Amino acid sequence: MGGPDFDLNFQPAYGEAVTVADGAQRITVNNPGPFTFHGTNSYIVGDRSVAVIDPGPEDEAHFQALMAALKGRKVTHIAVSHTHRDHSPLARRLKAETGALIVAEGPHRAARPLHEGEINPFAESSDIDFKPDIALADGDVVEGDGWSLTALLTPGHTANHAAFALGDTGTVFSADHVMAWATSIVAPPDGSMTDYMASLEKLLDRDDRLYLPGHGGPVTEPAAFLRGLRAHRRMRERAVLERVRAGDTLIPDMVKVIYATTDPRLHGAAALSVFAHIEDLVERGQVETDGPPSLTGAYRLAPGGAA
Repeated sequence: MGGPDFDLNFQPAYGEAVTVADGAQRITVNNPGPFTFHGTNSYIVGDRSVAVIDPGPEDEAHFQALMAALKGRKVTHIAVSHTHRDHSPLARRLKAETGALIVAEGPHRAARPLHEGEINPFAESSDIDFKPDIALADGDVVEGDGWSLTALLTPGHTANHAAFALGDTGTVFSADHVMAWATSIVAPPDGSMTDYMASLEKLLDRDDRLYLPGHGGPVTEPAAFLRGLRAHRRMRERAVLERVRAGDTLIPDMVKVIYATTDPRLHGAAALSVFAHIEDLVERGQVETDGPPSLTGAYRLAPGGAA
């Protein structure tokens, strides 16, 4: 099976509230970049009494666009999918302005403890000051006037990542776990490939019809797209194993071959993705290293670990 068919034909309509589903509007932040595509999507759920999902970064123009779209409506909840700085910081200002409750899985944390001497490459991208008013467990429901959001905990991109299902409509706000324009970044220790793959399986067990992601346009056939993402990750895993089998011991050497056609400026991010797969393979006993896995470690096939 091939990988997912990515859709790059997204019109951000900066500053405008665009209806994207029954009872849901999207406003995109003008913060385009290699990790944000055209920008971060904020969503407004409900009619007169509403929730805001992922208010976004500290951005004055976006804050004013949100307030304009919210004029005449009461904001009761601010739902945050995860604590990267392009999604959560504006929640504090929006709360101060509206009195709404902030709901999320929890504060930012790494997927695992850092090893001695290890540096989290996404530390500066993390909103370490974030703290929700209400911490959500898997399946918890937040309700408002004519709407409800069910928390679907989907760790992988970050340890505290959550998607939100809109009532029984089959619509899910998938944040950065599933996006139509690119695969999610999974970079240890902030993220975990083991968790990410389990979260894909969790969503595959559902029967949803529409995903509204944190960046880019909608995913209109979620089940097929999820299967494509799973196939893509398994293909990358096989490629990593093939490089280890061929004698590559270092992650940079694997990246040069696996990502030979990728812009070399992106090889740093690619190395983090390979590291995520390596860490998962070590955990499953297919690859070995001396000491804990690291970006600079040397790797070899485990005896009998991979045919």
